[in-house]
Amino acid sequence: MDDDVTASVPTAAQQPSPLSPELTAEDWRRAKSAMAVALDPIGNGEAAPWSNPETALSGSFAPAGQPYVKGDDVCRDFFADLVLQTGPRKLQGKACRPSGGEWSVVEAGPAKKPT
Repeated sequence: MDDDVTASVPTAAQQPSPLSPELTAEDWRRAKSAMAVALDPIGNGEAAPWSNPETALSGSFAPAGQPYVKGDDVCRDFFADLVLQTGPRKLQGKACRPSGGEWSVVEAGPAKKPT
């Protein structure tokens, strides 16, 4: 029985998305593509949708403000709408990308209500 392994901590493969543990690796791959389109500094500033017919999950990303430089990265705030099994979720956060690299979420949390 020494070979039995139990774990209560999710591995990166089990929790691929910083936005929700409900997103599978394929959901997050599709979502990241939409995020890259939405946050592109030379893009049109429109929301970019994504969906995965296999899991029935979907969502969209929209830029929140202009891109800015932080250290050696280009960063941009965003809003994300997710349609999950547990219901809709609105998030806001910040993603950054090194020159020539991929966007990476550096912070995300529930969207704050406008004041």
